[in-house]
Amino acid sequence: MKDFRQDFLKLLNKLKTGENFAFSRFSDGELFILQNLELKLDDNIIKIGNNLTAGPYKSADFKHFDPNKHQEFRNKLIDSFLHVQQNYYRGISCRCCVGQENFDWQLEQLGGDHETLTWANLWVNGNYPLFINNVLPIFYNRKIVFVCNENADLSRLPFVVKDFRIGYNAMVNDWNVIDDIMTWIDENNINNHVFLFSASSFTNIAIFDLYRKFDNNTYIDIGTTLAPMIGMPTERSYLQAFWNYQQNQDIQKICVW
Repeated sequence: MKDFRQDFLKLLNKLKTGENFAFSRFSDGELFILQNLELKLDDNIIKIGNNLTAGPYKSADFKHFDPNKHQEFRNKLIDSFLHVQQNYYRGISCRCCVGQENFDWQLEQLGGDHETLTWANLWVNGNYPLFINNVLPIFYNRKIVFVCNENADLSRLPFVVKDFRIGYNAMVNDWNVIDDIMTWIDENNINNHVFLFSASSFTNIAIFDLYRKFDNNTYIDIGTTLAPMIGMPTERSYLQAFWNYQQNQDIQKICVW
């Protein structure tokens, strides 16, 4: 049985020692796409398959996967989900967050548990204070490349040496940015940089393509963990609890495998 804190410490130690790795998070949105369900986050609406609910999403988070139009992206996402490579870590949705049936579905697709499988939530919920206090300081001593939304303000992140921007529904609209990153790495002989991704589902295919070709760098899906520092939406409950002192149990949640 995996341990939420121990897996966090494992990746933290790799960062501390400079060992390169990749960490790609397949959260519930990616889970639904893998299951070939329509996914739409738009104007405070969440559509999953035929179900509509209200949601906290703002324009920076809008995305739309249409099974009738976007199978090329889904095929690439499947490839990134199934890929096995040394130090290529896949964070999946845990049973305490998406239910036993969805958790088991993921493991069935993956052929069972694996040492490179971990939590999609590894940086958040009860581990988020550890992320801010232990992971963030490391970035100040590394060469950081940030892949993020076109509206993000990086002026308060002095450790960023290069950034690449993506726009609306980047998972289907901005594949060219991956080529731009590859060209930059190749032409500038980039080694031992840490690439941070806050780019929704685009992140999964980008990390997959980049780590296969350039495993001499580290690629980390940080999700919304730095949103308060870059002027992006902070509606996630764990962010509200940590930064705005709003009472919410997510900040104390230790996810289970």
